[in-house]
Amino acid sequence: MATATVTMKELQSPVEPTWCPGCGDYGILNAVKRAMVQLGLRPHEVFFVSGIGCGSKLPDYIRANGFNSLHGRPVPIAQGFKLAHHDMKVIIVDGDGDNYGIGGNHWLHIMRRNPDITHIVQNNMVYGLTKGQYAPTSMKGYVSTTSPEGTIEWPVNPIAIALAAGATFVARGFSGDPKHLADLIAKGIQHKGYALIDVFQPCVIFNRINTYDWFRERIYKLDEDPTYDPRDRDAAWEKAHEWGDRIPVGVFYINEDAPTLEEQIPALAEKPLYQHEIPPKAEELEALKRAFM
Repeated sequence: MATATVTMKELQSPVEPTWCPGCGDYGILNAVKRAMVQLGLRPHEVFFVSGIGCGSKLPDYIRANGFNSLHGRPVPIAQGFKLAHHDMKVIIVDGDGDNYGIGGNHWLHIMRRNPDITHIVQNNMVYGLTKGQYAPTSMKGYVSTTSPEGTIEWPVNPIAIALAAGATFVARGFSGDPKHLADLIAKGIQHKGYALIDVFQPCVIFNRINTYDWFRERIYKLDEDPTYDPRDRDAAWEKAHEWGDRIPVGVFYINEDAPTLEEQIPALAEKPLYQHEIPPKAEELEALKRAFM
C-alpha cells in the first residue's frame, strides 16, 4: 500500500460535476477521495472503470486514471485491466441498473473469481439518467414512469446475492454519511480480493420515497454492535435480509483466506502481464506465415 501524503486538493479534477443539487453521488465522490487520502493513494496508482449512468461520470470528477465503458460492461473491462496491470488499485464505479440489471451476468462471475478489485455500486433504486424508470432495486409497488400503477416485481437483494455468489468482502454504505462510507471504501481497497460496497444513494429528483430522511430513520451501523462478527457468514446472511424499520450498513462479511484470481495465475507471480514479452516474436510469426504459403 502507498505511504505518500495525498491531499483532497491533489485529487481535484478540473471537470465540474453536472449532477443535480443534492444528488447522493456528491457524497460518494467525497468518500472516494477521503479513502484515497486515508490510504495515501496517488492519482497514478488508481484506475477507475465506470459504466453508464449518473454516477458513472465519477471518473471525470476525480484526478486519477479512468475509463468510461459501455452500459453494464465495466466489470469485464476492470478484470482485463487488473490481469494486465495487477499492481494497480482497480475500482469499479457504476449504478444499480448498470450492475444489478444489464451487467448482472458479469457481476456473478467476478465474485466467484475473486480478483483484487473494489466495486462501488451507487444504489438509488431508480434509473435516474433516463428520467425515472423503476430499477432492479426499486421496492415492490414503486410508482415510476414505467410502473404507473406500481411495480409488481420484487427487488434484487445485492447483499444476499453477493454472499451466495462467493464474494469475499460484502459491505453497504450510505452517501449521506461520507465519513463512514470512506472508511468502508478504504477497507474494501485494502481487502485482498473482490470487495462489493453497495451504497444507498438518494436520487432527489426521481425517487421521492427513498430520501435522505427515509434512510436516516432506518439505517444502523453493524460496527456499533460488539456482538456482530463479519467473519460469520451465517450471521451475514441473516443481516442481509433485514429490511423495513431497521436496515444495517457496514461490513456484512469478510473472508481473508480466499486466494485472489491474480495469485492463482503463475505468470503474474514474476511481474505484471504488461511487462511480459507477448509471443510469438516477429520472426516466429513470419516463419509461421511462410509455412502456410
